[in-house]
Amino acid sequence: MKVKNICCIGAGYVGGPTMAIIAQKAPGINVTVVDINEKRIAAWNAADVNNIPIYEPGLAEVVAEARGRNLFFSTDVDQAIDEADMIFISVNTPTKTYGIGKGMAADLKFIELCARQIARVSKTDKIVVEKSTLPVRTAEALKSILDTTGNGVNFQILSNPEFLAEGTAVADLQAPDRVLIGGDLDTDAGRAAIKALVDVYAHWVPQEHILTTNVWSSELSKLTANAFLAQRVSSINALSELCEQTGADIKEVAKAIGMDSRIGPKFLQASVGFGGSCFQKDILNLVYIAKSFGLHEVADYWEQVIIMNDHQKRRFAAKMVKTLYNTVSGKKIAMLGWAFKKDTNDTRESAAIYVADYLLNERAEVVVYDPKVSQEQILADLDYLGTRTEAENRAAITVVNSAIEATQGAHAIAIMTEWDAFKDLDWKHVYEEMLKPAFLFDGRRLLDRHELEALGFDFYAIGS
Repeated sequence: MKVKNICCIGAGYVGGPTMAIIAQKAPGINVTVVDINEKRIAAWNAADVNNIPIYEPGLAEVVAEARGRNLFFSTDVDQAIDEADMIFISVNTPTKTYGIGKGMAADLKFIELCARQIARVSKTDKIVVEKSTLPVRTAEALKSILDTTGNGVNFQILSNPEFLAEGTAVADLQAPDRVLIGGDLDTDAGRAAIKALVDVYAHWVPQEHILTTNVWSSELSKLTANAFLAQRVSSINALSELCEQTGADIKEVAKAIGMDSRIGPKFLQASVGFGGSCFQKDILNLVYIAKSFGLHEVADYWEQVIIMNDHQKRRFAAKMVKTLYNTVSGKKIAMLGWAFKKDTNDTRESAAIYVADYLLNERAEVVVYDPKVSQEQILADLDYLGTRTEAENRAAITVVNSAIEATQGAHAIAIMTEWDAFKDLDWKHVYEEMLKPAFLFDGRRLLDRHELEALGFDFYAIGS
């Protein structure tokens, strides 16, 4: 089976970049990304490619190369499905906020809607690829929906989880350490479907980096990978609190640990806590799966990773209040960064949201600057928490257009995202523009504390 037309349902942080790279690397394949969000599709088709809806270093250049040649963005979902040989499902799978599994299980309503639409529209055989992060055995449910509600079409279901790190997604896609493809290894049709997807990636990925498994192993591998990475973050954050109490330096501890070849240095940077769309959602999903099988000790083990992460965010905000003489009421707090990490405009589960919410509850005057996150998104993130009304959020928080503007007259600065631009600030000028005494809270290991102290800052750090 040779794939000539690919459809991807979902033009978000996974679907958009992944399909752009496939189109760039496999110019003989037509790739159409579809979404019912007309505003998002219009942004992907913007005349100025720098205005595409997702910021990733290098992504605009990839889109500019392939768009209009063999990369297309459309709201006509039915047509794209009908014409496709292979359909990627890359829609949101948030944690359920209702019913059985509330707060832990993945909400699969969008996945089911996609499956029913594919079944309704398809008139020829299709390969359907799970690209969203899904619970184990979701492929089984997809297969059931497609086979029982379709038009007699034969469907093969593959699992192809993404292992992208936002901020380096383009590099991760262009040179992945592995591509994981799960499918039915026991039938000729299943093996043919797996080979068809292998051949797509083989346009640029070496064969030894393409791993094929059964579909259940692929689904579980994605959840497990994110759980292991998040576990490392929570582990080093737990040690950061112990370091503060004992006088140890968390940077020195992390360096010593990371030099052990059995452990390695990655994901050992203490911070305000991990954010992003995957870690918390996938761990909660893993907890739910374990509990559903009666594996309560396993569930408790992984749930502790989330508990530690939530504690770190609360601890960072509480330390600010304590340092500012146990009150921030009426005091201006400058928050530099809102995205959950640098080089992305993704704010999902960003620690900054929860720290800001805590400070607003203490009646601080919070001023925010992020190089890539809009005022509209910042306010939407706060509104989503439901702590205050929309009007109250707009009255309580100010979003400005530069770091210098944010820090003018501030009682304290909190570094929330490790944007490189913050390293290059004229910190002497920043200090002179602040109210005195001036405090700086660094949750992202950006700055040399001795230089800041020499300028006059009282420097407090969780992440360094």
